[in-house]
Amino acid sequence: MISPINLLTRRLLIILSFFSGLTATAMSAPVATVTAPKAAETEKKLPLLEFPSLTVPYVSFLPEKLNDGIRVGNFDSANGDKNMLKSLAEEISAQKLGKYDSLLVMKGGELIFESYYLKGRVDQPHRQASVTKAILSLAIGRAIALGHLKMVDLHKPIVSFFNGLNSNQLTSGVNSITLHQALTMQSGLRVRDELLPASSVQSSHNPLQMLLSSTSPIDPTNRTFHYQSEDPALVMQVLNAVVPNGANAFIEKELFHRLGIFNYRWREGDDGLPIGAYGAQLTSRDMVKLGLLVKSEGNWQGVQLIPKAYLAKSSNKVVALKDSDIFFTGKYVKNPSYGYFWWQADMLVANMRYFTRSAQGGGGQYIVVIDDLDLIIVTTGHERNEQTMKIIATKVLPIFIANK
Repeated sequence: MISPINLLTRRLLIILSFFSGLTATAMSAPVATVTAPKAAETEKKLPLLEFPSLTVPYVSFLPEKLNDGIRVGNFDSANGDKNMLKSLAEEISAQKLGKYDSLLVMKGGELIFESYYLKGRVDQPHRQASVTKAILSLAIGRAIALGHLKMVDLHKPIVSFFNGLNSNQLTSGVNSITLHQALTMQSGLRVRDELLPASSVQSSHNPLQMLLSSTSPIDPTNRTFHYQSEDPALVMQVLNAVVPNGANAFIEKELFHRLGIFNYRWREGDDGLPIGAYGAQLTSRDMVKLGLLVKSEGNWQGVQLIPKAYLAKSSNKVVALKDSDIFFTGKYVKNPSYGYFWWQADMLVANMRYFTRSAQGGGGQYIVVIDDLDLIIVTTGHERNEQTMKIIATKVLPIFIANK
């Protein structure tokens, strides 16, 4: 147990370490609090856009040790440029880079920097947008680890996992869609609105039957990378079919609870399943855990939760993409590719090239793993025109290579 004197000393060090590097302009306004901010009871159920913004951001180079399974450390031992990180925190606080709610940095397996701004709270699940897809991919990996699926099943037709589909109503080509193709956004599905049943009768339809009957015919020419919600919907249907007690219970028990994730939300679709494309909400610290799981090749506290072979496939390059095809590329981010709902790209910094693996969600939700620097970077935000990958390449990575 930490003594009251030591706890007071720790808190003072947190504040002094931040204030010591601030500019005169930043000093004119409050910029740091003693402990990470938490959501009030009256705020916890509010939607993100109605959630009140912090008047005082929280910035710590010595994150608190919480009972959440995350190791914490001191930024001073990370051999990084502290002044650069202080300047970045000031820019985020002043909203010069957009509307970000949190920035967390883990190095060497320890959380060494934690900050919350605007709508960020240490205990408030934040919407994940398309990071949800990456979580679904991990759930598929967990199903493989437990024997509910096999690696060879990734290349079986999705329809083979289901009984009761009316083959006479299925669109030409859907019988050959594999789980691998859906996980890489290459199913070929192109849903046509005019083929969807009226909303009043959708609930009476088999959702998978409806999806596979409402697409244009599929042939090899349109089975190319196409970022859409239909592919994760297919994957969620498969997961729900193969695991005991369905996808909801499986994700909670076998993925989240195994990682010590209990404070989360996941919106359900009309079919009662978790929405695979964008429905999850997690805290920033729990996002860090997902990054750790990927970085450790599926091992969590000595237990192989996800097979190495699956993660080697899912988090690495499967589909090569063009820079011009993806919004997050530019001068400092090149060579994008896609795995199983996880992105890859090279970051160019100081004539060096760093390979990154990331889960990405619109608005500023990112989990970025940079193995060569032993870094995991997590952000959350609500910025419509965010450029998070560029910010990480130009303002975060230089912090850790300046002294190399």
